[in-house]
Amino acid sequence: MAAGQEPPQLIKHRLFYEGRKFNFEVSRFRLPNRSVGDYECIRHPGGSMAVPVTAEGQFVLVRQYRFAMQGRLLEFPAGTVEKGENPLGTIQREIQEETGYRAHTWKTLGKFPNAPGYSDEIIYAYLATDLEKLTEALALDEDEDLEVLLMSADELEKAILTGVAIDAKSIAAFYMAKAYL
Repeated sequence: MAAGQEPPQLIKHRLFYEGRKFNFEVSRFRLPNRSVGDYECIRHPGGSMAVPVTAEGQFVLVRQYRFAMQGRLLEFPAGTVEKGENPLGTIQREIQEETGYRAHTWKTLGKFPNAPGYSDEIIYAYLATDLEKLTEALALDEDEDLEVLLMSADELEKAILTGVAIDAKSIAAFYMAKAYL
């Protein structure tokens, strides 16, 4: 158990669903403050993401269709940590598959909870530099519908501040990366 954690007392599992990428459960818990209730939670193996930056200072992003949002979001490349993978290995694979770039230099930016109100997913963020453009076609999963974009820091910050559809993990990681650029 990580320092600072206060696990609730499990009273009863009420529902459990095992999905392809994550699991969903509803359980009755007694919280540290002694209140009792039913709580829904997405149990997720974790995600890994990169903030790729070219030698010219351009950020490599994807505009990806997300069915839950019924539209396209601007995002940094990311993926679910698969069984047997570590977070760095996950994003080293994903950046190549989603963007067609390979990074030769990696810097750990940190980790953070993605949606702690209903999920235990932790996102591991990395700065990816010393990029090499690959010649192979993108190796997208069947459900991936995306386009690769290059943006300057100013363009990306303007997009964030003017309400362009950008996911929260990418906004957080952009500001984490700025300290190193």
